[in-house]
Amino acid sequence: MAAFQLALAAGAPWGAAAWGGANPGVLPAGLRAASAASAAAYGLLAVTAGTALVPARARRRVLTGAGALMVVGTALNLASPSPVERALWTPVAAALAVLLLRARGAAPAR
Repeated sequence: MAAFQLALAAGAPWGAAAWGGANPGVLPAGLRAASAASAAAYGLLAVTAGTALVPARARRRVLTGAGALMVVGTALNLASPSPVERALWTPVAAALAVLLLRARGAAPAR
């Protein structure tokens, strides 16, 4: 998801598959900035989930919050007017929600 958002921020013409699908082609500047921020957030989330750099208590809180947001994201993608979002990003967001919530108790890589 981070790579997809980074590509959108860089000008990939995949707007129909993101942000409700209302901007086919290259996203407008505001949504490109939002995609860049999303890419950074997904990158930080990967570091939080996959390493021991974040203290355990903070890690659990971040992963719980992110997992809950992915549950909301799953519902939003399912309700999206974009067929690509419904078909592609709904199951991806659902899988990410499950993985984040499961990762809360897993020991991170050292």
